[in-house]
Amino acid sequence: MSKYSGLLPKSFRLKNILYEKKDWVATVTINRPEVHNCLNLETLQELGAVFQDASWDDRVAVVVVTGAGNKAFCTGADIKEWNEDFLSKPNDFYKWMGVFIETYERLHNIGKPTIARLNGMVVGGGNELQMSCDLAIAADDVVIRHVGTARGSVPAAGATQWLPLIVGDRRAREMLLLCEEVPAKQALEWGLVNEVVPRKELDQAVKRMATKLINKLPECTRFTKQQLNFWREFSWGMTIGSVRDWLTVHTGAEEIREGIRAFQEKRPIDYVKIREMMVGSRGQNSEIGSQRSEIRDQRSEVRSQRSRVESQKRGRKRG
Repeated sequence: MSKYSGLLPKSFRLKNILYEKKDWVATVTINRPEVHNCLNLETLQELGAVFQDASWDDRVAVVVVTGAGNKAFCTGADIKEWNEDFLSKPNDFYKWMGVFIETYERLHNIGKPTIARLNGMVVGGGNELQMSCDLAIAADDVVIRHVGTARGSVPAAGATQWLPLIVGDRRAREMLLLCEEVPAKQALEWGLVNEVVPRKELDQAVKRMATKLINKLPECTRFTKQQLNFWREFSWGMTIGSVRDWLTVHTGAEEIREGIRAFQEKRPIDYVKIREMMVGSRGQNSEIGSQRSEIRDQRSEVRSQRSRVESQKRGRKRG
């Protein structure tokens, strides 16, 4: 067997992922239902490993990505990990974000058609995960939303780049700035998903779509996908590096700390208080600036007086 072949799923020591390969389909399931299938470092690393395996395995024609249980597909970054690991050490977030980027890029460039099986709520990085797939089928009771600007992050690991391409600029702004839920039916109308079915028909709908994809030419499909990815990859490549830096630098910022702590403490954020703090800070900075300006003016006046005195002394000596 070639070293570039896929491995048996059981050869992976997976803790947070379920991985199955059967009948030309690889199914990758985020298995953290107790935390709504959110993504911590270990989960991202396991996803990256199985995405590479599925890409290399010539007996895999289609990759299905889903979440365990019925409540959540994926809800993005693990806020508990963020709170414990990054608020006090923001530079470690830079490392975590590097793994996040690498994992999502492996999915973008997997070389095979991918289907997001949306079995429950899709939030934040979870929506960026499903948009990283080529196609998406949702159960009819699923909702999709972003919460970054409400909870202390910037949805720029795919959402700001791809939502305008998929649903249009105005709808993208509505989703990202208002942070409101988008029901499955509305997501279908907007083009955010390809199909919505009753929950009991979800697996059959995914199987039906996968069968259609299996019955296509593999190399033609791969290059078609590569060409379709052009604008997504262009916007991603132009922005993701600066996003990684901005999020790292601002992870310790007060409003982000407040957002994450409020989520952990299950309490609302006082948004007006945050704004008043910003106004107060600027007011203090302005006052300090005025005081410094007055001191500079006073020093300048003292220097001028000294200069005049010196000139008068030199005049008397010449006289």
